[in-house]
Amino acid sequence: CSNPLPAFFFFWLGVFLFIMEGRGSAVNTPASRPVTRRSKSYGRSCVEAPSYFWQTPGHLTVLKIPTSRGAARSQLITNKVDPEHIALLVKNEWKLSYVTPLHHFRHTQLKSYSKHLAAFIAAEKQQGVAVEVGLEVGFKVTFTAVLGLAETDEDAETVFIQIQSKPVFAAAADAPKVVWRGWLTCVNGDPEYLRSLPPDFVSLPLFCTSGPESLTTLVKSWFERAFDCNFGSLALNSTTLNWLAALWTGCHSTCNIRYLKLAWSLPTQPPLDVSYTVNPQDAWELWNSIHPEESTDDKIDIKEVQSFINGLETHFFRHFKIYLSAGTLVKVSTALGSAHLDGKIKIGNSDYITTLLTLLTESALLKMPT
Repeated sequence: CSNPLPAFFFFWLGVFLFIMEGRGSAVNTPASRPVTRRSKSYGRSCVEAPSYFWQTPGHLTVLKIPTSRGAARSQLITNKVDPEHIALLVKNEWKLSYVTPLHHFRHTQLKSYSKHLAAFIAAEKQQGVAVEVGLEVGFKVTFTAVLGLAETDEDAETVFIQIQSKPVFAAAADAPKVVWRGWLTCVNGDPEYLRSLPPDFVSLPLFCTSGPESLTTLVKSWFERAFDCNFGSLALNSTTLNWLAALWTGCHSTCNIRYLKLAWSLPTQPPLDVSYTVNPQDAWELWNSIHPEESTDDKIDIKEVQSFINGLETHFFRHFKIYLSAGTLVKVSTALGSAHLDGKIKIGNSDYITTLLTLLTESALLKMPT
């Protein structure tokens, strides 16, 4: 599958070796029967009626890992999404989780959810739950619908959550400070999978958070009580990182990606970390030799992605006699964004946000337990 590098091809690269001593809804759910949960008085009844989303027809829909996808395309996202909302999503580093479908979640009730979550956090803190943001008078929670990120009729609109607090000794005129942010989204979710689900579930499978882990835990706990859902960590795999490396590199002819940085972890004793920086033009020429820009086929095949990564690894071996293929690709970054194997991402350019969120939505849906 691998395309050899052209004879004229030459990389400028920076290499750093570090020796380390150690290092619409969806229904896949982790239970097989309805659950009755007792809740505190955070806006719901003391004994909640069981939900039956564990047994919905979605179990009959099998998600398949795509072997091809469309090339990344730039779009001026601020033409359809409020620029202030987009500004909240870019530049920050986000920790990823997946979340199963939300039972009876309503976008029309976001103001009510804000009050209930704030009350829940305050009550939990009063009972001795540690919240790592210092001494606060209270918490203000804001739920906001980010309209316009949805790409299909089946996609639910993104919901952004922000938590603010005010220190005990702050002056009366001091504004509360933001201590936590998070958002739930679904972009280009599998249409057959989403259509197979009952109407009383909303699928926002990708959950991105930034802030103290203690607050993330409380937010997840409230969602699980309020909407009978479950969260899990969303680590990315090397295949997803390979896709991002190829898709972002393919954008260089229309948007300067500035650099392509890749990091591998090799299973040596002690472990070896390799950071590989490639000149963006050289990386694009390699990609263009595999998937020509003038190609009439907009689809990119996984074999082309593998050939691209193999080409980079082969060139590295010629210079340093190290087989990167024996290790694991753990991080990829360009000016358009970055992604790490442990489930951390950063959005660098909003014009290509759809490409990234589509891939991450897919990963979240595939990660859910069956």
